[in-house]
Amino acid sequence: MKTTWKKWTALLLALTVGAASALAAEPTLKVGDPAPKLQNGKWIQGNQVKAFQPGTAYIVEFWATWCGPCRASIPHLNEIYTKFKDKGLVVIGQDCWEQDDMLVEPFVKKMGNKMTYRVALDDKTDSKKGTMAETWMDAAGRNGIPTAFLIDTKGVLAWIGHPMALKEEIIEQVLAGKYDIQKAAADYEKDLKEQAAREKEMAPTRAKMAAAASAMREKKWDEALDDLAAAEKLAPENRRAGLEITFDMNRFRILLGKKDYPAAYKLAAKMSEAHKESSYLQNNLAWQIISDKTIEKPDLELAETIANRANEAAKGKDPDILDTQARVLFMKGQKQEAVQAQTKAVALAQPEQKQVMQSRLDSYEKGELPAVDAPH
Repeated sequence: MKTTWKKWTALLLALTVGAASALAAEPTLKVGDPAPKLQNGKWIQGNQVKAFQPGTAYIVEFWATWCGPCRASIPHLNEIYTKFKDKGLVVIGQDCWEQDDMLVEPFVKKMGNKMTYRVALDDKTDSKKGTMAETWMDAAGRNGIPTAFLIDTKGVLAWIGHPMALKEEIIEQVLAGKYDIQKAAADYEKDLKEQAAREKEMAPTRAKMAAAASAMREKKWDEALDDLAAAEKLAPENRRAGLEITFDMNRFRILLGKKDYPAAYKLAAKMSEAHKESSYLQNNLAWQIISDKTIEKPDLELAETIANRANEAAKGKDPDILDTQARVLFMKGQKQEAVQAQTKAVALAQPEQKQVMQSRLDSYEKGELPAVDAPH
């Protein structure tokens, strides 16, 4: 997937209020507590679960159709469901914070065999936010999705966190009645305190990051650079490595906005060289250079080098990267090579990508550079 600059700015802004698993407030619902009752809205898929039954374990995962990390975790959650559904585990995909509830059912149908567990909307009869969002997410102090709650066979919360971090051995222990819930509750309490300390430590950095994001939106590029540099200096030493790419990608955007192309491309080359194994980063760098209409002097040679690295890292199996390569080749005047790359992209594309990929192939075959307004 290609990430737009709006999304990179959004990521920068998101970091000012905490990561997806950060706590919004002091939680009143924790591991070791009885699970709140289910107060779902319409059930989109699967039989309704009215209450937690003794002897059965449950995962209630909060997600939304607009949430990229949620979409990425759905197949993983489905694998867990498939493996444990006959051993006493029920999985509920609890839609929450949805911008348009009408989008959920088509989304689930499109996911097909990648999302076969139960799915329910939130009940917004008496709450605009949703009753489940309030009694589960808000109560647990969770302000980011996806978030999963594992309920043991006695109706007690055994685990809370990102679904990709839920280990199968925990589920196995819960199903076997061997999970140490008291230790889990103590560990969770300890984690909450440590996380609160980390958030406090990051507060000055987040303030400068928020200022940088605001300046970027207003195209105050010099001010944004200063704020970004200040945020980087204020970042705790043990957090800088994890923030490096976010800082550099936004610095790259700022330099492009300033039309300081030599500095921008120098930074892009440096990032590409330092992260050769990251097909995602490489692809987004190359795509930005060739798709941003505001760039007056796209460095096609650099874009091709970076796109080739992306394809190598992905072993030639990522349609988005092949799509990027095709555009670079066409812009360099290599029409036939562009058609060949785009043909491969169409062949590898997921159903939801096919139409866009094919339309671009059609454009290349006509000798036209396709528009990039369509979503990826």
